[in-house]
Amino acid sequence: MRRVVLAFSGGLDTSVILKWLQQTYKCEVVTFTADLGQGEELGPARHKAELMGVRPEHIFIEDLREEFVRDYVFPMMRANALYEGQYLLGTSIARPLIAKRQIEIARTLNADAVSHGATGKGNDQVRFELGYYALNPDIRIIAPWREWDLTSREALIAFAEDHQIPIPRDKRGESPFSTDANILHTSSEGKVLEDPWNEVPDYVYSRTDNPEDAPNTPQYITVDFEGGDPVAVDGEALSPASLLARLNDLGKTHGIGRLDLVENRFVGMKSRGMYETPGGTILHIAHRGIEQITLDRGAMHLKDELGPKYAGLIYNGFWFSPEREMLQAAIDHSQKKVTGTVRLKLYKGVAAVVGRKSPYSLYSPGIVTFEDDAGAYDQRDAEGFIKLNALRLRLLGRRDL
Repeated sequence: MRRVVLAFSGGLDTSVILKWLQQTYKCEVVTFTADLGQGEELGPARHKAELMGVRPEHIFIEDLREEFVRDYVFPMMRANALYEGQYLLGTSIARPLIAKRQIEIARTLNADAVSHGATGKGNDQVRFELGYYALNPDIRIIAPWREWDLTSREALIAFAEDHQIPIPRDKRGESPFSTDANILHTSSEGKVLEDPWNEVPDYVYSRTDNPEDAPNTPQYITVDFEGGDPVAVDGEALSPASLLARLNDLGKTHGIGRLDLVENRFVGMKSRGMYETPGGTILHIAHRGIEQITLDRGAMHLKDELGPKYAGLIYNGFWFSPEREMLQAAIDHSQKKVTGTVRLKLYKGVAAVVGRKSPYSLYSPGIVTFEDDAGAYDQRDAEGFIKLNALRLRLLGRRDL
């Protein structure tokens, strides 16, 4: 093997992988670091790659925040996707974009293989590799955690020290938990979180203030939608990434978006994770709010049936599958008239819809009113409607008397 493209964060695991690839496969390593809004300085990743012998022209650090939110997060939000009814898929939705760029770089540089730092126990190995194979069926994949004999963090640190690999100070010894972050969310798992009976310690939270300490006065905001996508906050038009960042700031202040979840991994085990999705939680609730008045009942209920299937496809790594694309086409068709404004109240960990309006609203005050509707709705029609729906029940009742 001559050249491999590594998904590289610059942390302990991928730094060790870089050196291990160079030694084990005697190959040239190309590093790819994606800025998905994780809030970390990415300069050290370049410096570390250079220290470890990666040619400067083979160090790729790319700002993908706008593409990530526009082409991955927003399409998912149109579907109201929640895995197992709660998880907003912050880690899952990032993997297809990283995989896509790795394959594109590999193609440009005529690389023989791609590599990632996901372990053999988790979902990310599946998500990365399904993406790789979908975009290049013949690509070779190197997953070090399934090959090497470095089975603990202590072993990784010892390897790093033996090979003069700089180790972040907070990675010496055992870290209290592991995290993954992007502009949509932060996830934390392992160590102090592995006992599902124990409450998540306060120090684990990094993206949201404690709801108990949040302002005692609620804050009202508006979110404008066009064709199912948010386009403005409080009347200010924003780019996709800027809009999500704005909602993140608001959600952080009011302690919105915390989730303690025991989930079913695709590989078969249960795991406990803590997720913080401040802006995404507000956006999810706002989108449901605008759909309430713009979607027909049949379309809305069908979307609610498709949502769990769509979420499962993303969670399991099938973003590039034909079934996800088919579902996306149906979902996007439903969003054509999902345009308008939602008003939300943010207070003590809760985002609540308190108002919604749309030029395409299906809500008719003249029909639904409890006052005189001036003949807009004939209540006598309900008798026949009820009797037709009751016919089979009446026949069953007579038979079983």
